[in-house]
Amino acid sequence: MIIVLFGVSNVGKTTTARNLAKLLGYQFVDVDESIRKRYEITLEEFQNQFPYRNERDRIRGEVLREEIWRGKDQMVIAMSPIYYYRSIAPVMRLPGLVPIELQDTKEHIFDRMVFSDENDVTYKDDAYKNAWKKEYLMDIQKDITYYKNIHKKIELKYFMNNRTEEEVALGIKEMLLEKFGECF
Repeated sequence: MIIVLFGVSNVGKTTTARNLAKLLGYQFVDVDESIRKRYEITLEEFQNQFPYRNERDRIRGEVLREEIWRGKDQMVIAMSPIYYYRSIAPVMRLPGLVPIELQDTKEHIFDRMVFSDENDVTYKDDAYKNAWKKEYLMDIQKDITYYKNIHKKIELKYFMNNRTEEEVALGIKEMLLEKFGECF
């Protein structure tokens, strides 16, 4: 089984995927990290080098396919936000692939929000974040609304409800056991 976690930025995909992979004994893959390694650039440089979303999404789709073929099975993948679903649509039809959308409220996503510097090192800046809270909440809501349409084809949804990524990983495991039984 290959599990791919989708969701808006800062919903907790990477940390949840890492925890779920550890819990299941699966390989963990972060598509953003794979892009950094493949192109030997930071994510900011990736954005600058490929300024058009459809081009970045095409590359994300290629990287996702490569990671799946390299790892074969028993993987948990944290997927970067995709604006153009067609970039990954062929991959989504692979047998054994289980896409899951992580969801939460804009307020909870805001609370988890972190920043990254030009070297992709994440950091917190609550003073700055709170100074722009209204604007960030509006942006997060726009993302939630936009991705609702993109992710409508994803059958399995997990509402995080401000749970920790460890609790979410356990909840996803239970959801998969319910859905697929012991064959999972």
